[in-house]
Amino acid sequence: HLVESGGESVQAGGSLRLSCAVSGYTYSGNSMGWFRQAPGKEREGVAAIDSNGWTKYADSVNGRFTISQDKTKNTLYLQMNSLKPEDTAMYYCAAKKNPFLDLGRNLYTYWGQGTQVTVSS
Repeated sequence: HLVESGGESVQAGGSLRLSCAVSGYTYSGNSMGWFRQAPGKEREGVAAIDSNGWTKYADSVNGRFTISQDKTKNTLYLQMNSLKPEDTAMYYCAAKKNPFLDLGRNLYTYWGQGTQVTVSS
């Protein structure tokens, strides 16, 4: 069970931190990710993290977004800095039962309901 929170409307250049509360899922040997979907576009991978803390980012967010996890709190995070209007989308956290760092949406099994991020210019 995955539940996202933290999405809101911000000005360009601002920052947000998204959270994903995780339950019923084992971190060990598995990986998680953040995805986003803008109106009229396909869902795309933004960032992924494995159980050892290794990370992978889409080129469009590399250097601006940071994915992290706090296993003691069973929470996945996405820190988003220097936000741009093109970052506007519904953001989803996702999990899968293998350790590989992937940004392909079809590789993920479990999904949250999403949280909306809107960036205005």
